[in-house]
Amino acid sequence: MFLTLRAKVSTCLSRFAWMAVVFAACWPQVAAAQASAAEDEALAASIIEKADRVRFPAEGFEVSVTITTTTASGPQEPHKYRVLSKGNENTVVMTVEPASERGQIMLMKGRDLWMFLPSVSQPVRLPSSQRLTGQVANGDLARANFAGDYKPTILRTEKIENETMYVLELIALDRGVTYHRVLYWVRQSNSWPYKAEFYSLSERLLKTCLYQNFEKAAGRVRPTRLAMQDGLRKGEESILEYADMKLRDLPDKIFTKDYLKRLE
Repeated sequence: MFLTLRAKVSTCLSRFAWMAVVFAACWPQVAAAQASAAEDEALAASIIEKADRVRFPAEGFEVSVTITTTTASGPQEPHKYRVLSKGNENTVVMTVEPASERGQIMLMKGRDLWMFLPSVSQPVRLPSSQRLTGQVANGDLARANFAGDYKPTILRTEKIENETMYVLELIALDRGVTYHRVLYWVRQSNSWPYKAEFYSLSERLLKTCLYQNFEKAAGRVRPTRLAMQDGLRKGEESILEYADMKLRDLPDKIFTKDYLKRLE
C-alpha cells in the first residue's frame, strides 16, 4: 500500500513538473501577447485623444455654430448657436436663431444634460441622444469627448485618397453616451478625423459624419464643417459650420444650473 501511494505521489509530481515545463515554455508567448494587446489598447486610446484635440481645444473656448438641414421637402430654416466649452466635460449651448427658440440654453456637465426654457422655471433633464435639429443630436453639439465616452479598438487600416487611415471601433462606456457604437476613420499622418459612422443599440446605422474644411482655428488646424448624413433617408443631411472659434478663460460657475438664467 505504501509503495502504491508512493507511486501515485511520484506520478503527480511528474505531472506537475511537466506542467511547469509547459508553462515555462509557453509563458514568453503569453506575455508577448498580453504586452501586444496592451500596446494596441494604448495606441487606440492615443489616436482618439489626439483626434479629440484636433476637433476641439482642451482649454476653454467659444465658437459659433450654424446648422443647415436639407430634407426631402428641401432646405429647412437654419439654426444658429453660441457654444461655450471647457475641457470637453462642461458645455453650454445657447440658441441664437431662429427667433422663436432664442433664449433656450443647454447645459452639459459630464454626461448629464439639462435644457433651460424661458417659459419654465427649472431646467429640464434631456438625453444626449435626443434630436436637436435635423440630423444633429443634443450630444453632437454639447459633448464631443470620444476619448472619455468610448472604449476604442483598432480594427484595421485603410487607404483613402492616398492617405492611410486608422479604422477604429468605439463602444460606449454606458447608456448615457449619445451613440452605442461608432466606426471612426482617423488619418494616420496627422490625427485628423475623416469620417464617423454612428450606430444604435440594434446596430442600425443612424448617420454618417464627414469632417471637412480644415482651417486654422484657436491655435491649430481643425475641421470647420461637418456633414451629417441620414443613415436611412438618402439625401437628407445637416451641415454644421463652425466659425469665430477662440480660446477663453471660462470660470466654472458658468457651467451650473443656477447660472443658466444669467447667460446672455
